[in-house]
Amino acid sequence: MTETLPPVGIDLFDVERLLLTEAAEPPLPRKIAEARDRVWDMATRANPTLFDGPVVACGGLEWASPRILRLSWVGVTYRHYALRRVPGATALPSLFVNVVQPTDDGRVLAARMSPSTAAPGRWQLPGGSVEPPQNGAVLDESALAGQAARELAEELGIGAAPEDLKLWVVTRGENGSVGLTYLAPALPEATLRADFAAAAAAERAHGREPELADIALLHSPDELADLVGPNADYLEPIVRRYARRR
Repeated sequence: MTETLPPVGIDLFDVERLLLTEAAEPPLPRKIAEARDRVWDMATRANPTLFDGPVVACGGLEWASPRILRLSWVGVTYRHYALRRVPGATALPSLFVNVVQPTDDGRVLAARMSPSTAAPGRWQLPGGSVEPPQNGAVLDESALAGQAARELAEELGIGAAPEDLKLWVVTRGENGSVGLTYLAPALPEATLRADFAAAAAAERAHGREPELADIALLHSPDELADLVGPNADYLEPIVRRYARRR
């Protein structure tokens, strides 16, 4: 029997399995669509690095049974989220993967977004938006773990295998956004810092600004107060949850 989730807040859900189904994007009235496009055009003029590429939004989230979560997904483009700034409109929640990357002494890696990103200066876990499947592929648990592994490689230079990443918790926070948080194998601090430096240098060698500007290694959520800049809403409860498991 399907169980109802609690009202939207900063929520963490223990999940053993995801059931994924595709759903259609809700139709928009013409005036709302035009207002969305105006907001998007203004945003891209202010930040030319924004692009209207394909992305996956969350169409719905509910318990199918204890610890089995049913998630419907909708293929949209980044323009869709401009609806958040259109009066009277409702945007679907975003869907993203991220990774708890621990050190071998029990700290959690947090990363600060670069100035050119959509969230400049924000501290968060390494990760990114879920992308729709390509060429007839299926969006399933294996594909999501693969996307999480790719984010680790692209942002931090860490070559984790998808099968080594375990879905650890599902978060729901600001704007109802849903995060699929994976736990990676622990690595030494020296390895993490060297991999991050190498990944950033490779981006700059290609004339690109790295997506991440800095990293920090946290023993406890209390250390978040020492970081300069805002934090993603899920970061404090995730770091607290990891600290309690030690």
